Amino acid sequence: MFRKQILFVFFVQLFALSLFAKVKLPSVINNNMVLQQQSSVPLWGKASVNKTVSVSTSWDRKSYKAVSGKNGGWRVNVTTPSAGGPYTITFDDGEKLQLKNVLIGEVWLISGQSTMVMPLKGYPNQPTLDGNDIAANAANSRIRLFRLQRAVSNVPLDDCTASWEVASPESAVDFSAIGFQFAQQLQRILNVPIGVIESDWGGTRIEPWMDQASLSSFPEIKIPQENDTTKAGPNRPTCLFNAMIAPVTGYGIKGFLWYQGESNGGKPTGYDKLMAAMVNGWRKLWSRDTLSFYYVQIAPFSYGSTRDSIPVLREMQQKAQSQIPYSGMVVSIDAGNEFTIHPENKTIISKRLLYWVLGDAYHQKGIAYESPYYQSMEIKDGSAILSFTNTPNGFTSWDKKIEGFEIAGRDKYFYPADVKITGTHIKVHNDKVSHPVSVRYGFKDFAPGNLYNTDGLPVAPFRTDDW
Repeated sequence: MFRKQILFVFFVQLFALSLFAKVKLPSVINNNMVLQQQSSVPLWGKASVNKTVSVSTSWDRKSYKAVSGKNGGWRVNVTTPSAGGPYTITFDDGEKLQLKNVLIGEVWLISGQSTMVMPLKGYPNQPTLDGNDIAANAANSRIRLFRLQRAVSNVPLDDCTASWEVASPESAVDFSAIGFQFAQQLQRILNVPIGVIESDWGGTRIEPWMDQASLSSFPEIKIPQENDTTKAGPNRPTCLFNAMIAPVTGYGIKGFLWYQGESNGGKPTGYDKLMAAMVNGWRKLWSRDTLSFYYVQIAPFSYGSTRDSIPVLREMQQKAQSQIPYSGMVVSIDAGNEFTIHPENKTIISKRLLYWVLGDAYHQKGIAYESPYYQSMEIKDGSAILSFTNTPNGFTSWDKKIEGFEIAGRDKYFYPADVKITGTHIKVHNDKVSHPVSVRYGFKDFAPGNLYNTDGLPVAPFRTDDW
């Protein structure tokens, strides 16, 4: 009997060792992935303790070596060429594991809440504009999609549930409508493989997407500590970062696309600092402080109880742009829906993100990407004359009456304003306000604007006062 027990234990140990005989890779490093071109990109995984792992790349036939640590973890950086593929990558710690159909191109990580999550197939009773047509044209072997399943954790995780999928109607319909259209357009224009990592969750605040270090400068926010017994949740600080960003941290990317804010609408003051801290934290973890970050200002909607603070949140979002280097904001004041918080037109947002990426991240000349921002006001003959940035050829409202402007005097009572385009300025007037003091534009939860520069980019909402 004793001998049988010894043999049983021996075979159990032998089986356990065999489980680690082959290199184990995280989900994000797998077949069909896209690696960032012309970069030094990390590859990592686990093996037996103190094991030499060899990594061979077919595009240059180079071999890289690493030795696994006490927990079996190892990491190497490989050099990628210009866009191309498909290639293979072989991992060998005594037993070989080969990844196939690997492409080299451009990789972006998208994140945020339900406006970013909304898939091509839409939500129940909330369609995505042209979603079926976009899906019908989705097949493209040079677009790869990686969508993390929802997860929460009080501590950082080293893996997630997801897989790289080749773009097809089937894989596209469940992917972010903004993210997929962005990938389609970028692939067509750059003519290189595109990879998009989607990590988002509807109805979430910004604090859960931030890591512990980034939140440390906000003492009012309770951060989960080691051995914390409080249940993790999607709106608990760090819990989404831990489960849905940490597992892909360091993966070679060009930058981030972000669309979030509604869930912070009830307390907008300081949102700019939170977002700046989040971006700074992500960049530190990627060891690249120049990673591009482009985000979307939340759209018009009748927000109910938070209606008075939503305009301030948009103000904070715009303010953040000056605090975050290598960033840009997409204005969506013309792309909302009064009674549906998830606007159906995701194409217009994906295009405006694309303009930022092409013009700013890829330095393509001739592409306008910055919206006009209020710059200054002059009072002249009972009217307010407004100046803006990014209007070299002036303005247009596409032959429609300009809406969304209000004007007030010292009594702080705002009247709807008559608006006239005068070259590269805007003249605002109301006969009831003989001595204007303040002008506002789109400064409500739902006040769609229809003023653009001649490149078709909407004027950002603003106020000239601080009331």
